[in-house]
Amino acid sequence: MGRRKTSLVALKEISEINMTPLMDLTFILLITFIITFPLIEQGIPVNLPKGKAADLDNPDTRSITIDAVGTLFLDDEIILKEDLAGEMQRTGQLMPDTTVYVRADQSVEYGRVAEVVKMLYDAKVTRMALVTEAEN
Repeated sequence: MGRRKTSLVALKEISEINMTPLMDLTFILLITFIITFPLIEQGIPVNLPKGKAADLDNPDTRSITIDAVGTLFLDDEIILKEDLAGEMQRTGQLMPDTTVYVRADQSVEYGRVAEVVKMLYDAKVTRMALVTEAEN
């Protein structure tokens, strides 16, 4: 009868998995997502007004942003007011289930925001949300 060449102690050492590098990697990924997610979500930096609102989970969305100096953005690209009206007309006719998020800096005049809302109304966009920053 032959003798076993490996001892039980050596097998025990091999069967253990060192979890430390996996935990380090997990925390690094978690911290990366925590830091980058707000940047990805906002796109164009605006100081949104604070308020309570329910989360929206419609997958078909477009975003209109008005920054502090009044520049209009459609889906993170600068757009002229006239071009935005035409684009919203197309959205209202071709994609009626699309939700349009309006993000305006809190320093923007109310009248400027009202112009955009009226533009959406004229374009028959039926789903619109004014985006706010969550209160702490």
